[in-house]
Amino acid sequence: MADTEIRSIAEAPLEPEDLEKQEVAESIGERLDLYHVRSHVSNHDMHHLGTQHVEAGDEIYDKLPSHRKSLITAVLAFCGFLAPISSTTVLSAVPEVAATFATTGTIINLSNALYLIFMGLSPMVWGPLGQVYGRRWTQIVSAVLFFAFSIGTALAPNLVSFFIFRVLTAFQGTSFLIVGASCIGDIYRPTERATALGWFLSGTLIGPAFGPFIGGIIVTFRTWRDIFWLQTALAGVGTALVFFLLPETIHHKRSAELAGLKTAEKVHKLWQWTNPWRVVRLYRYPNLLIVGLASSSLVWNMYSLLTPIRYVLNPRFHLTSPIQSGLFYIAPGCGYLLGTFFGGRWADYVVKKYIRKRGRRVSEDRLRSCLVAMGVVIPGCMLVYGWSIEKEKGGIPLPVIVMFLQGVAQLFCFPSLNTYCLDVMQGRSSEVVAGNYMIRYLFAALGTATCLPAIEAIGVGWFSTISAGFL
Repeated sequence: MADTEIRSIAEAPLEPEDLEKQEVAESIGERLDLYHVRSHVSNHDMHHLGTQHVEAGDEIYDKLPSHRKSLITAVLAFCGFLAPISSTTVLSAVPEVAATFATTGTIINLSNALYLIFMGLSPMVWGPLGQVYGRRWTQIVSAVLFFAFSIGTALAPNLVSFFIFRVLTAFQGTSFLIVGASCIGDIYRPTERATALGWFLSGTLIGPAFGPFIGGIIVTFRTWRDIFWLQTALAGVGTALVFFLLPETIHHKRSAELAGLKTAEKVHKLWQWTNPWRVVRLYRYPNLLIVGLASSSLVWNMYSLLTPIRYVLNPRFHLTSPIQSGLFYIAPGCGYLLGTFFGGRWADYVVKKYIRKRGRRVSEDRLRSCLVAMGVVIPGCMLVYGWSIEKEKGGIPLPVIVMFLQGVAQLFCFPSLNTYCLDVMQGRSSEVVAGNYMIRYLFAALGTATCLPAIEAIGVGWFSTISAGFL
């Protein structure tokens, strides 16, 4: 193949119909990685059929009926609920876990930070694997391992084993988020994805919010180990749902290209395709880095808000039991639940609005839907929350109201940001989503680890101001 033809393949914007060209270019020394992501990277020629926005190549999304797509989305949302809920369920039981292992609450919160760090690292593995071997078996393997390591956490005899099983659980759990989002991208056309992702993300966001409330109920009446037995049971249900109800959704498994190759060639190809550095290298592109930081600001805000509730609100309102502080987590959880019904639809509406204006779809137009929520509503809520607690103003209703509002606003941001990751490089969507989750959970870990020491040093008001500034 002539050099000019290779360059034309490598530098062209990546379209779904260009997948064959992508495979050719990647087989020639990974030359495809040299192209720069452009603002119109996933545009297609548009056709208008009534109120529908149909793009060239969209027929591939009609392989499954709508009811089957809805069932798959429900299964993925349930699985997406598992790993994030495990990251916060233990928050209401931190003093009890610390007492069991004769340590401090700060050390137990460090285990949560490590949990989130491994949630951030594992996308570098699961994203490429989902691209090579498909979505179904990647999900099944991770679900089984999540189930097994949840049992290990429940039975942990000492602090070291508790830490080890927690991080191993986290490493498996992120697969639900990465591969699940990729499944949504496989089965829904671009102008429908944000609505479906809104439902999928409801599980990933409601889990962290309701987890501490559930944990508070359990630890008030039972031992903290029952929190992880509940997690084990939910993981078992998730494993069964994935095995029986999740079909293979990927349009092209790269493993099919290994047929007929020698062993050494297979190993070389697999390393090229599954090298974790592929995910990290995507941050050479400024648009992916900016969207990654935007997602990180939201997750930093969420975990730095949820982590210290028992230590901040219990003294402020003279609460005495885990279940009382656990009730505060319901406020953002209800906000996430309400936002599920509107956030994704709003993102899809904005895309269609700009399609009508331009006559074509531009991936970045979707990001307009989250500007007000991310730039005004959530920072404002954080400022009111932090300083009302700091200055002891407003009583219980004020922090409850602003936590609810910021929960709604987050569901106006995440569907937009996540769907952009699916749209912008459709041939490598799994890796782009993986990179986004990698950076966001590293910031979540940082927020979880630093929030308590920072609040003790500068107060909840100034710490909330830092979070608002990041947003």
